Amino acid sequence: MVKKLIVALDNIRSHHNVGSVFRSADAFGVDELILGGISPKPPHRDIQKTALGATESVNWSSSDNLRTRIQELKEERFKIIAIEQVEGSIRMPQGTEIKEDKLVIILGNEVKGIDEELIEIADEIWEIPQHGIKKSLNVSVCAGICMYNILAVYG
Repeated sequence: MVKKLIVALDNIRSHHNVGSVFRSADAFGVDELILGGISPKPPHRDIQKTALGATESVNWSSSDNLRTRIQELKEERFKIIAIEQVEGSIRMPQGTEIKEDKLVIILGNEVKGIDEELIEIADEIWEIPQHGIKKSLNVSVCAGICMYNILAVYG
């Protein structure tokens, strides 16, 4: 059973996407949101516009070096799950059984995805099954799907 969930954003460009992730994090009871690299940080009117006050209810931090922060969490026995479409990724929700009660999910840049060095330290890489032509979801939509899935399947 997942007792602690952290969401890490790797170099998200859009203030609106960050605000939307804050809003979903509030809805699903995420314990912390880490804004990595160039990810915009509150307070900013464009974040507030989509967050609808969730920047006040969600614990958040920022990290210029997300790799170091993720490595620290791994040493604290968090299971690290990167959400990315790469060879060998596991189709969600068919991930291996989660025995750990502390999870970090990493979501990547809207264009480049998750930095390769973060992919390398992840314990698992999940992807959301998609059937359309684009095979691409907005990062804030992806975040909401992942948060819901973790609560529904493992929460």
